[in-house]
Amino acid sequence: MKIKSSNTLKLSLLALTANAALVTGIAQANENKFYGDFRLRYETVSQDNALEDADALTLRSRLGFKTKSVEGFSGLIEVENNIEIIDDFSVPPTGDRTGEFSVIADPETTEIDQAYVSYKSDVLTAKVGRQVITLDGHRFVGHVGWRQDRQTFDAAILTYKPADGFQINASYIDKRNRIFSDERDVDSKDLILNTSYQTPVGKLVAYGYLLEVDNNTDNSLDTYGVSFNGKQALDNITIHYGAEYATQEANDVSDADYLSLTSGITVAGITAKLGYEVLGSDDGQRGFATPLATLHKFNGWADQFLATPAQGLEDLSFSLSGKVLGGKWVATYHDYSSDVALNGQDDLGSELNLLYARKFEKGFSAGVKYADYDAGDSAFNKVDGEKFWLWGGFKF
Repeated sequence: MKIKSSNTLKLSLLALTANAALVTGIAQANENKFYGDFRLRYETVSQDNALEDADALTLRSRLGFKTKSVEGFSGLIEVENNIEIIDDFSVPPTGDRTGEFSVIADPETTEIDQAYVSYKSDVLTAKVGRQVITLDGHRFVGHVGWRQDRQTFDAAILTYKPADGFQINASYIDKRNRIFSDERDVDSKDLILNTSYQTPVGKLVAYGYLLEVDNNTDNSLDTYGVSFNGKQALDNITIHYGAEYATQEANDVSDADYLSLTSGITVAGITAKLGYEVLGSDDGQRGFATPLATLHKFNGWADQFLATPAQGLEDLSFSLSGKVLGGKWVATYHDYSSDVALNGQDDLGSELNLLYARKFEKGFSAGVKYADYDAGDSAFNKVDGEKFWLWGGFKF
């Protein structure tokens, strides 16, 4: 088993060992927590190109142990494993079957997923070590939990809550543990600053994400933004609304902007939402980027835009969602275009997404999901493609 390492992780493991010893001497065993999370998933990908259709059946397992809190201190360690049962798919970053099949980014792996020590008081929470970090719906910082090897970070985090509704988050990340096992993990010097205030009508957020890959080159990516999202119940309906704007500078020379507008309504258990998102372009040279995000959650489940085109991306979407037979259903349509035309063309295609998922008693769950992407103008070199998923899970 090959285990990732960094200075932050080594520090957290030493502290975790000491903390566990302390807890063992003070606490009863039933006050600690042992947990597991398993997901068996079938995924298939078909594209109109020379690659063979991909099929994957994988089993992702997580086992973890969290200590009880002693004088505000606690610790957690978690191991993650993913095995390939059907492996007719490609994972180019790891070199697995590259160029033979379409991509399914779930490599076989065993690794330490989380290992951290935390301290919590009435107003302050601190964590150091390998951990999950998510902020504001995962648009800029997320765990990519859709993939079998989720993203975590070796980081130190401070969260300060001085008053009701007000929160300050500050994180320093020195390693990005990405979704390709240890093959493409990235040493970094990332500073994450996020301040929020929950008002009676919505959540107001201001942030600065200062990212830099630690490879001795000028690759800074600095993003500053604000967002406001909320909902209001009016008689028998609920109104949803949101707006976000950010500006980004890359390598101190390239600028791009981000805009997101959402509106929606819930009536009789059915929610309809209209969204408009723009990841802008700097004159067709570089598109607005969110490298730490849970990208699968945005701009379509077919994953056509995990990297923003240099010409930018405009995503106009409409979704319907609700509950039936004890589960949740979602249907979303996306219409894509570029922010800046390429050779006079700007149609990046369209996509239909469908999902049904349900939780059962005693920790069981299951779901089915489908994505159908239709390519747009030929200048962008995209092809039609379909993806399908079927899964079952168990947690304890």
